Amino acid sequence: MNMANDESRRSRRRRVEERVDVVDAMTDHTVGQLGNVSESGMLLLANGPLQDDCLYQLRFVLSDRAGGRHAFEVGAHLLWRNEAAAPGQAWSGFRFLSFEDGQLERLRDWIAAPGATYV
Repeated sequence: MNMANDESRRSRRRRVEERVDVVDAMTDHTVGQLGNVSESGMLLLANGPLQDDCLYQLRFVLSDRAGGRHAFEVGAHLLWRNEAAAPGQAWSGFRFLSFEDGQLERLRDWIAAPGATYV
């Protein structure tokens, strides 16, 4: 699934209220915590070095209000990084390039769930 850059700007971004670790699927190392997510990308508070303009295979799990846990594995392109207030951390914007079967629909449902807050 490919998306144009202007689509990512229009997508509704849901704030992630709890701590959600994001793992690099290739190295199995946690690369940061999820800040917000849309159907086209995510904001990550990275806790280690990431390479600008690189592709990543990332995993994370989102919980719903009923206690269900939904695992996602996505191909993502690192678009930008800005240093955060804490040393060694950076806000990082990713655009999703691919989802495993059925995951995009699951993500859309999570984003639109009652009680969600948006940025």
